[in-house]
Amino acid sequence: MVVSKADLDSLLKSYNQEHLLQYWDELDPQQKADLNKELLRVDFDEVERLFKDATKDMNSTQAKKDDFMEEIPEEIVGKISKVTEETKTKWWDTGLNEIAENHVGVLLLAGGQGTRLGVNYPKGMYDVGLPSNKTLYQLQAERILRLQNIAQKKYGKDCKIRWYIMTSEATLKATKDYFNFHSHFGLDSNNIIYFEQHLLPCLTLGGKLILSSKGSLALAPDGNGGLYKAIKSAKIIEDMDSHGIKHIFVYCVDNILVKVADPIFIGFCIDKNADCANKVIEKIDPTESVGVVCKCKGKYQVVEYSEISSSTAEKRNKDGSLAFKDSNICLHYFTLDFLKKVIGEHLNELPHHVAKKKIPFVNANGENIKPTEPNGIKLEKFVFDVFQFSSNFAVFEGERQEEFSPLKNAPSNPKCSPVSCKQDVSDLHRTYLKNAGVKFVNRNGISTKESDTICEISPLISFSGEGLEEYSERSYGFGEVVHITDGSERVSPDPKRQK
Repeated sequence: MVVSKADLDSLLKSYNQEHLLQYWDELDPQQKADLNKELLRVDFDEVERLFKDATKDMNSTQAKKDDFMEEIPEEIVGKISKVTEETKTKWWDTGLNEIAENHVGVLLLAGGQGTRLGVNYPKGMYDVGLPSNKTLYQLQAERILRLQNIAQKKYGKDCKIRWYIMTSEATLKATKDYFNFHSHFGLDSNNIIYFEQHLLPCLTLGGKLILSSKGSLALAPDGNGGLYKAIKSAKIIEDMDSHGIKHIFVYCVDNILVKVADPIFIGFCIDKNADCANKVIEKIDPTESVGVVCKCKGKYQVVEYSEISSSTAEKRNKDGSLAFKDSNICLHYFTLDFLKKVIGEHLNELPHHVAKKKIPFVNANGENIKPTEPNGIKLEKFVFDVFQFSSNFAVFEGERQEEFSPLKNAPSNPKCSPVSCKQDVSDLHRTYLKNAGVKFVNRNGISTKESDTICEISPLISFSGEGLEEYSERSYGFGEVVHITDGSERVSPDPKRQK
């Protein structure tokens, strides 16, 4: 639909947004048509309402969150460090059986580009420098493939884990092309479903829509909580229903250690009869920049680190542990029935959160400006805001070194970067090998630390340390690179690690 400039001007004046046409006469016909289309897509009533709510949110006091925060009751929490091997095996078998029955689906939140990493492609395509040079996408695809193979071998059924990948407009084509080029890393392409999250206009601090160029609006993805609206638009629920999916594992692309479709977590949730659950790790440092799971006004939610005062963040129990210690790491479980309830009954109740950002814009003189300070806001929903609608919520506490190593920063940063991700994978895989009976020795005295050995085990060989018995009699030297890959074992010296 195309309307005249006069009609557009009338529409925009009624919302005090007429500045969006200030460069209309400088645009060519195609640019005018594109801007026309963008403007007619905007729900200005919704934008006004969202800005009003956002302003209220920005002006709310810090103390109000603290005053309503309660600790999670112990009876809904399962801790992997506290349960017996027998219980772990029971949970694993329960989850694996559901995989074998084709009852498990995976939802990947993959809308982010690698801007902070210094690249212009989707973050899932990033290679942190492992010996295999596998990217995040490949590691995750191969973990899914490994689980399918384990389940098929144990239960004798041809099983598939359906993988739903939510991209943004900016990452959709590159992601699909990447998977196609690599033949979907051995997975059945029919079981990989791509869909896009929605975009929202960026606003100035005064509520004006921002022009990113003379003929286009500044738009941004609506946050990982845009998952639910996107699921509805793309008819993902109907697809899950038609394929018999009952359990959904949700995660974010940038965690290199993620145990995709973790059978133990799924088995725990089934054991607890949970309709919604959150896998967490223990927060040890009160200043760590992670949200925590708690109860607020009787409902479960995640409170972000920026919303907690230092006194609340530092509050401790008698045993010395932090009172609010259950760190959210974006690993979630939903039943299909729970997702149906959220989308059918609660979609419009999910709040928008305000993120102050540096948003490039065109100024009154027609100049393209890249601000050095936040000049506007993006409105985002959070995936965990559905916890409040759960009728039987559960929390599963995993071990940090086994579950969580996020990729967020450029290689120059030692934390949450390719450097830390590579090291965390190596440390975990070295632990897997030691648990299998492998010895690490100082053979030549050149290197004096076990941690100088870089280890990588292909996900196609082991999902979480299982299946390594054949290596039990091996020994590797400090400073070597140990790469156990598909069908072979490669060991070589690593001069960069030797001293």
